[in-house]
Amino acid sequence: MNDEEKYPFTVHLEELRKRLITSFIAIGVGFVVAYGFKEHLFGILVQPLQNVMQEGDTLIYTNLPEAFFTYLKVALLAGIGLATPVLLYQFWMFVAPGLYEKEKRLLLPIVFLCSFFFIGGALFGYFIVFPWGFKFFLGFATETIRPMPSMKEYLGFAAKLLIAFGLVFELPLVITFMARMGIVSVAFLKKHRKYAVLLFFAGAAILTPPDVVTQVMMAMPLMLLYEISIIGARIFGRRHTEEAVEDGEPEAGETDG
Repeated sequence: MNDEEKYPFTVHLEELRKRLITSFIAIGVGFVVAYGFKEHLFGILVQPLQNVMQEGDTLIYTNLPEAFFTYLKVALLAGIGLATPVLLYQFWMFVAPGLYEKEKRLLLPIVFLCSFFFIGGALFGYFIVFPWGFKFFLGFATETIRPMPSMKEYLGFAAKLLIAFGLVFELPLVITFMARMGIVSVAFLKKHRKYAVLLFFAGAAILTPPDVVTQVMMAMPLMLLYEISIIGARIFGRRHTEEAVEDGEPEAGETDG
């Protein structure tokens, strides 16, 4: 009996080990490929800053290995991006056998939408917020003070902002999922819209440079995403209610009488 219980678990671990090894190999291959274009990739990442820098200004590195390790990090991030299709495939092959047919049909669109909104948020940060934010920071330069951003600090700052914008743009999926689970409703979202707007501006003030223009540029898309979330909650909330009725569960407001 113990052997029969252990066997599926060990097979499960063995399958996980194979998937992880394949994923790490894919990341390694992506890293090697990306490292051959490390200067070009870093040039793309730093382009929004260079566009607003004064003529003659450049990035610097303050210790000998800084440039080398910065390029390594850029290549690693790009390698993970290149390996993403393989990573998603390995994830799917690992979890698919344990899912029902209905869950399989839902998982693929969810993964696609998560990727779409994350990439959309990162692109919004890169093309819209970065130029305004960097222009604000460089505006403190004077005749006696010159900005000299380092490669390491810029990469860390830019990566954090891109990830933050990518995660923030997942808002519609998160709220729609919460509505699907019955945690929130359309009426709740509409009633607390003003508090959501307040939170958006507070979050924008934390995540973006401290100037009104950049904060508004982040808060406005969040407000739009919130409205999209209400639409998603309405669609999936109705479907959730219909399924509950079909299963014999009373709708909200019904009584035993």
